[in-house]
Amino acid sequence: MPPVQGLLPIREYILVALTATAVTFLLTGLVRRFAIKIGAIANPRARDVHVAPIPRMGGVGIYLGIAAAMGLASHLPALSRSFGFSFDSVGVLLGAGVISLIGALDDRFELDAWTKLAGQVMCAGILVLFGVQWVSFWVPWGGSGDSFGSVLVLDKNQGALLTVVLVVVMVNAMNFVDGLDGLAGGLGFIAATATCAFSLGLLDSSGGDVGAYPPALIAATLAGACLGFLPYNFQPAKIFMGDSGSMMIGLMLAGATTSASGRVSYTQFSGSDALALLSPLLVVAAVLFVPLLDLIMAVIRRTRRGESPFAADKMHLHHRLLEIGHSQRRAVLLIYLWAGILAFGAVSVTLFNSAAVFWIVGFGLVLAALVSIVPRLKSRNQHST
Repeated sequence: MPPVQGLLPIREYILVALTATAVTFLLTGLVRRFAIKIGAIANPRARDVHVAPIPRMGGVGIYLGIAAAMGLASHLPALSRSFGFSFDSVGVLLGAGVISLIGALDDRFELDAWTKLAGQVMCAGILVLFGVQWVSFWVPWGGSGDSFGSVLVLDKNQGALLTVVLVVVMVNAMNFVDGLDGLAGGLGFIAATATCAFSLGLLDSSGGDVGAYPPALIAATLAGACLGFLPYNFQPAKIFMGDSGSMMIGLMLAGATTSASGRVSYTQFSGSDALALLSPLLVVAAVLFVPLLDLIMAVIRRTRRGESPFAADKMHLHHRLLEIGHSQRRAVLLIYLWAGILAFGAVSVTLFNSAAVFWIVGFGLVLAALVSIVPRLKSRNQHST
């Protein structure tokens, strides 16, 4: 892809993100009224934390903000060129629209798990059809001579399968973690911002290759839209994003990280630069970590009880933080802290001095762990006295 000469179009990315924020904020109020009118209401259940009926379908407002920002980007001098050289942004926008529609139907009519799974696979297929799929990644084995490790090149079928699996896992992970006011929206903002920073690093290292524009654009619009939704969703929430939002956030994060993975030029790194070579996998793992950990624990917990992996319960990570003694807001902020340390730590490793980043991330993780267990320690001290 021909490079765009000059500085990175940071201002255009910021403008696009702010547009997504503004449009989402302005339209979510209208979406809330529409949700109430058609009966898309989340009535309290035994596993829920909220105690009053609250409208959902807020993901529609998030998607409209993303679509508006993408439309603006297509008319900006620098970012418009990315639409001519890649279909990644269009594919992710279309896939996000379809999965948001499926989620909106679930928000109103409560679709069964298998119907939603079929829709998720279909939307992952849309990404693959538009060329959004894993092509290659570095593995620390198979080297010859002085080289350490090798690049694992995937054929179209392997890349498509890996992409579909990643999308389905990410979609369900974000769906599972959406249990407290502002949680999924905040995690989406953090993960998208980290992914955007990683993508801008790729764009800079590639000398402005326009083929590296889409992942940063996808992540920037998602981050902006999540930020615009949070004023309505942070505790006490006025509207829930519902499956129309959580599934869409998962798909867009998978799309952005997958698009970014195909822009890494492994030839620019030496064999000893393992962290840089592993950067796509590191960023995906860090962005996925908190929701994926919650998903894995839920699946193991439910299957051990002989239940369906999709059966709902009240033992997610956020529920456990509430049981320890944290308030809803503090539990959400703690999960933000964990996600931010891991996601931005992984991105920083690829951009800055690794040793310094490890020390900072290590300190942050220790601090987060201490803050997380403070209520339990206080409770034990009170009982002992």
